[in-house]
Amino acid sequence: MRFWDSSAVVPILVAEPNSRRMASLLRRDRECWVWWTTRTECLSALYRRERGGELKPKQLDAARERLRLFDRAAATIAPSEAVRSRAERLLAAHVLRADDAMQLAAALVAAEENAANLPIVTLDDRLAEAARREGFSVLTGK
Repeated sequence: MRFWDSSAVVPILVAEPNSRRMASLLRRDRECWVWWTTRTECLSALYRRERGGELKPKQLDAARERLRLFDRAAATIAPSEAVRSRAERLLAAHVLRADDAMQLAAALVAAEENAANLPIVTLDDRLAEAARREGFSVLTGK
């Protein structure tokens, strides 16, 4: 079981340089944890690509269906005061944007505060560094 950041989910939905690596990790991860906004963040990335001409309507539809299936299978950490308070601590301790602090806080909740128990999959360098500093093992595209 791993915690998946939205940056690592997008390459599963559309072809990217890290798509093979992320798909391989997902095949070995029958149970995933995600933060409540992951689906929305992924949709944002998909629609940005469509508006930018990188995705045709049929490709967008296929990617949205893959996202629906992924989201349905993943365990989701819901918004809570526990997540928010952890995110606020993380903002003070690391160079993170608010959304990344929320992702990392959700991972801490999923790990029941024992970061060593739950690897994080991310392609975001700042999030990866903060996660390592919090004690998580981090799986990236490298």
